[in-house]
Amino acid sequence: MSDSSPVRTDPVVLDVWCELQCPDCRAALDDVRALRARYGDRLDVRLRHFPLERHKHAFAAAQAAEEAQAQGKGWPYVEAVLERVEKLDREGEPFLVEVARELGLDAEELDTALIDGRHILIVDADQAEGKAIGVTGTPTYVIGGHRLDGGKSQEGLRERIEEIADGLLAGEDA
Repeated sequence: MSDSSPVRTDPVVLDVWCELQCPDCRAALDDVRALRARYGDRLDVRLRHFPLERHKHAFAAAQAAEEAQAQGKGWPYVEAVLERVEKLDREGEPFLVEVARELGLDAEELDTALIDGRHILIVDADQAEGKAIGVTGTPTYVIGGHRLDGGKSQEGLRERIEEIADGLLAGEDA
């Protein structure tokens, strides 16, 4: 007996619109970790930047995260910064360089990237795309064409993301 249902070989993409100075994004970390653990390489969790104007270090933090990604430690960097949003709020860019050093990144190169702005276009493009699809706050998740706003409450969001991901992985429309 043969199964005619399609087998999905490419991962499902989950865009996480995030701001690294956002306490709600820190609260969402456990859900993101759980999703990554549950799905492994079947779910491509992509950080998308949406720095909010009210957080003065958010734009620099987004650029620093891009440099950490270029150095091979994007998610560990993002998690380390989000775990200490209060310290980022107090200390700003020196804290971003400190986190790079803690993770064994080239901290001087990260500092240089903040000065020369080499990642500004990536952050700007993410923010523009977010605005174009209706992102207004963080965290916001986009999976399978569904936008889920986590800025007000994380309640039930992981379950909804899992429901959509399971459907997409099974070849169904979620």
